[in-house]
Amino acid sequence: MNKYLTGAAAAAISVAFVAEAAATEWNVSMWGKRRAFTEHVEKLAELVSAKTNGEFTINMAYGETLSKNRENLDGISIGAFEMAQFCAGYHPDKNRLITVLELPFLGVENLEQEVAVSHAVYAHPAVTEEMAQWNARMLMTSPMPQYNLVGTGEPRDELSEFEGMRVRATGGLGEAFKAVGGVPTSVTASEAYQAMESGVVDTVAFAQHAHLSFGTINQATWWTENLNPGTVNCPIVVNIDAYEALPDAHREALDSSVDEAIAFYLQNYAELLKRWDSVLAEKNVTKVTISDDQLTAFREIAAAPARDAWIADMEAQGLPGQELYDLVVTTLEKAQMTN
Repeated sequence: MNKYLTGAAAAAISVAFVAEAAATEWNVSMWGKRRAFTEHVEKLAELVSAKTNGEFTINMAYGETLSKNRENLDGISIGAFEMAQFCAGYHPDKNRLITVLELPFLGVENLEQEVAVSHAVYAHPAVTEEMAQWNARMLMTSPMPQYNLVGTGEPRDELSEFEGMRVRATGGLGEAFKAVGGVPTSVTASEAYQAMESGVVDTVAFAQHAHLSFGTINQATWWTENLNPGTVNCPIVVNIDAYEALPDAHREALDSSVDEAIAFYLQNYAELLKRWDSVLAEKNVTKVTISDDQLTAFREIAAAPARDAWIADMEAQGLPGQELYDLVVTTLEKAQMTN
């Protein structure tokens, strides 16, 4: 009997050890607070936990508690955490190829199309190779609508009024405003409110959720409803070593949850957009409509030069700039036919 009990106890200990060994806990580095921009990661964590019966846990870390937002890719590279969100415009030298998605006036019309072009670019071998230099594996995008400006004082609805305008805009958007005389600054999203409050910038270019989350809408007297010069691209990446170390069942749970998480994000963001007009009315913010003539002039000044300069820059570095840009164009055309 004693021998039997000893065997049973040993088996129990063995089972407990295996269960403990099979448990996976990841940390994901974010910034700001929970908002529409992060809902797909929240949903991903929920789905992964459910599919693995709680054996795979993804912990959300907001407010730059794990890393500053400009340093998330660095943190991934050294394994300081297993997952992170970053925006390409924060450090274009580290993620050169995906900045194609931040070129102005690409013609993306909705979030579904933004997902399509982003994931096509992420899957390109050259992008995979560049991200691997940071020990990072692309997981999914954080699709955002076209950016628009909020500002104070008299509304700016003509390109001539952009001359000397100090605007918070990163990456390709910053270059677009620079092309029409603006003075872009690339302060982070977390710094935008203070920059606007202190007069460092006159205007801030954000998607709707960010104007809400970071408070810039609270200082605004006007908002451009149709400028739509482009958007920024903000991937979710995972540490390659951590990903490859996952048990097969946990890796499958993670991979299979991406599309579901994105679908949830799109649905949630659509609800936010429905509420946007009421937010503007509540805060007494005037909607500014840019004329077709002014929009056409903006595109002519900013789009082609930015595209050509980007392609030339990438090709000079031995990177497939033309190929990546063509991939965006063809993927967008297919997505628009589907939509």
